[in-house]
Amino acid sequence: MTTITAPAATTMVTTMSTVTATSMATITPDRDRPMLASAEAARLLLWFSPSFPTGAFGFSHGLEWAVEIGDVADRATLEAWIGAVLAHGAGWTDAVLIAAAHDAARGADDAALVAVAELAAALQPSRERRLESTVQGEAFLRAVETAWPNAACARLRAAWDGPIALPVAIGVAAAGEGLGREAVIAAAMTGFAANLVSAAIRLAPIGQSDGLRVMAALEPLIRRLAPGAAAAGLGELGGCALRADIASMRHETQATRLFRS
Repeated sequence: MTTITAPAATTMVTTMSTVTATSMATITPDRDRPMLASAEAARLLLWFSPSFPTGAFGFSHGLEWAVEIGDVADRATLEAWIGAVLAHGAGWTDAVLIAAAHDAARGADDAALVAVAELAAALQPSRERRLESTVQGEAFLRAVETAWPNAACARLRAAWDGPIALPVAIGVAAAGEGLGREAVIAAAMTGFAANLVSAAIRLAPIGQSDGLRVMAALEPLIRRLAPGAAAAGLGELGGCALRADIASMRHETQATRLFRS
């Protein structure tokens, strides 16, 4: 950087110029990482916020039936219900599928991508849960294609013409945007839990303050689950949140319903 020698240049300007030149000369990739991490976090906050299309859908994942029969009646039972779904149900399964779709998309492996997409659509335990996952998956993918078009999403469209489950859409979109698996999984799990808490508030067994307490209590669980799911393979798929699966089946026959699942 050229030293300022004009008579009007003050000592302060010269000093600032020298500091700037020194800082620019010593920038390393490590010093850039916080900025990159902030950009990744901002994208994930947007993708899993209530303003994104998947944050506005009327799905309760069977929670509406659980509230009606009294399985979920207060903050403690809601926390236990969502925690079980995250650790042993669709929370874990979807997280593993996100990682698998992410890997296939990053490797441009069409055969693996199709296999994951087919498996994710087939794993849904009920008609309503399949609707929940595939409607949200299509909405998520379209939103990303509209605002952040990338080669990975286009590759998925070309390779697979079947229903797109939400975890596949998330994994592929994240790979196309260069977002890390673990961060994406943690954000997706948090968004999923937040949607269920929002549904519970509308169903009225808890209020907003208790909803925030539930989210705070689930945060450590999500932090524990995300790294394991990111490293897991498809061989570690599986769940045992049977009550939640039954709830999604029973929801179809409820006399009155606010939600689609």
